[in-house]
Amino acid sequence: MRPVRGGTLKKPLCSTCTRPDPDFWRSCPNCGQPGRIHTGRCARCTLDQRLRQLLSDDSGEIRPELRALYQALAATERPDTVAAWLDKSAAPAILRGLDARTELTHQVLDELPAGKPVEHLRSVLVAIGTLPPRDEQMARLERWITRTIAARADPDEQQLLHRYAVWHLLRRLRRRLADSNATHSQVACAQQRVRAAIGLLDWLNAHSLSLTTARQGDLDRWLSSERATLRHEAGHFVRWANKQKLTSLEFPAVRWGGPSGIIDTEARWEQARRLLHDNTVKPEDRVAGLLVLLYAQWPATISRLTLDHVDTDKDEVRIRLGREPVVLPEPLATLVLQLVATRRGHAAIGDQGTSPWLFPGGQPGRPISAYRMGERLRELGLQPGQSRSTALFQLATDLPAALLARMLGIHITVAVAWQRASSGDWTSYAAEVSRRTEP
Repeated sequence: MRPVRGGTLKKPLCSTCTRPDPDFWRSCPNCGQPGRIHTGRCARCTLDQRLRQLLSDDSGEIRPELRALYQALAATERPDTVAAWLDKSAAPAILRGLDARTELTHQVLDELPAGKPVEHLRSVLVAIGTLPPRDEQMARLERWITRTIAARADPDEQQLLHRYAVWHLLRRLRRRLADSNATHSQVACAQQRVRAAIGLLDWLNAHSLSLTTARQGDLDRWLSSERATLRHEAGHFVRWANKQKLTSLEFPAVRWGGPSGIIDTEARWEQARRLLHDNTVKPEDRVAGLLVLLYAQWPATISRLTLDHVDTDKDEVRIRLGREPVVLPEPLATLVLQLVATRRGHAAIGDQGTSPWLFPGGQPGRPISAYRMGERLRELGLQPGQSRSTALFQLATDLPAALLARMLGIHITVAVAWQRASSGDWTSYAAEVSRRTEP
């Protein structure tokens, strides 16, 4: 990626391609390679000199824990991009501020002021192997819970929130995740529930009440005075406290009554046809949109697909969304193969082109975020939540719940709820299959 110096609008050329004759360019006095010379050196030699000044210790040697970072940055195919990163990013200041005697760990970076520079530097160090990989969303949630609980003045309230947030919310989330990483929506849901619990406790304290002394009428009075989101999430905390014998308050769960949005099947198929045949749309956007429209996948689930989820042979292409792989029809199968062959993230630093993600993100070694995936789908004219509901409603009408759960990766209770909402009756499914005749 270099500035355009010649060519045409359809075939732009950089300065080197505009003048491909090596004799036109001066040779670098340091490495002897012809090219554009800046301050007496070529761009790569200038970058190497800056990296040595930044990453060396007092003896002039590259610090052992930063050698992999030096090699990754010095060997990049885009030295101008790395030089711009050194000029504009706060990462060099962070590296200079680290004590050479301190081992570079995740905990050391956690102690720095939170922000995008620290997180991007962390992702680079993880991608090149300097730091071990970890669940960043879960680590961020743990730090947030620790700060939030520590900000409470009452020790008894701190203990109560610690039991709820750490021993219940975090524990249940870890058990649900198993070996996978947490998503942004899961972290946001846990944070919202903690905020709702704090909101209820603050209201009780303001009215000289507690979970023990409050009565059902007090809870109803609070529910009528708070916004809907806080009321909904506080129910989880009240039910947990009641189960733990901490209160006599009751907050019954609300049964899901089916989709509240419009189920427009014709619009769904019209959008699917456009993505299947419109070659002006990027392949990655077409695949992501079709996974929502045809297979009822969340943007967060799509963003975390890897190459291991795609299986190909000479006859068919399969994608594993749940326990059982799904055979992809044409032209979606060709689009997936094209995406596997041409996928590329936007990270120019720390990415060796070996990312396992089907949708690489802007940070090396990480997939595209669920938020960004949702934004790209909305740019295509899709509403991910509504489109998924429409697809799941139609699929629940045509397929039994057990098959939906195995193939789409959704929980069996969710599949059963959607089957009931779509009025699907599969009590006679086996009999219907037995009566079918071969075409």
